[in-house]
Amino acid sequence: MHSPPDSDSRRKRLLENHVTRLHRCRSCPRVIPPPVSGGAVGSDVMIIGQAPGVREPTLKRPFAHTAGKTLFRWFEESCGLDEATMRARIYFAAVIRCFPGKAPGGSDRMPATDEIRNCSGWMTAEFEILRPRLVIPVGRLAIMQFIDCQKLDEVIGRSFLVSRGEVDFDLIPLPHPSGASPWHKISPGRELVVKAMRQISRHSAIKNLTRSSQRSQR
Repeated sequence: MHSPPDSDSRRKRLLENHVTRLHRCRSCPRVIPPPVSGGAVGSDVMIIGQAPGVREPTLKRPFAHTAGKTLFRWFEESCGLDEATMRARIYFAAVIRCFPGKAPGGSDRMPATDEIRNCSGWMTAEFEILRPRLVIPVGRLAIMQFIDCQKLDEVIGRSFLVSRGEVDFDLIPLPHPSGASPWHKISPGRELVVKAMRQISRHSAIKNLTRSSQRSQR
């Protein structure tokens, strides 16, 4: 069921105020600001990443580099939604919103517990504003904010009914599409990604986005 126009406009105003405050956040001294946001996109679908990479703060959008290309390809092939449509119609969030910096070995640093805790309030507010029907966490760290995830092959390809606060939603996890991880390229990961994307493509919230996108292109 679609929200009435006045509800949509109120949600848009709340999101715009939320994103403005988010961009000003400097609560975590070890991360590298600014916070990265996909913008105030009112949507029934949320994609939740782990943390921005080194390029995202400069490009000012989430999933802006190699991993994003893979993620958007999955959606275009399975759901018929290209990158521009996804950015315009899906709300992008993350476990933490600033680039964590580099670890001593040169890889991206894993967010610390206090950084995750500091950022969790932003996500809680987004759930209260959006009340999403479908949430897609991308990567093990993102998945673990909602359900237990000891092994990816135990959760990828499955759908879960989850609650956060007073909001109930379907959760369909995806692995992180990083080129550094082979999991989604080999069995059983490759087949489980196909299964997960099939479930996502059949979800009514995604079908609504697809139909809306097709109408706007006519």
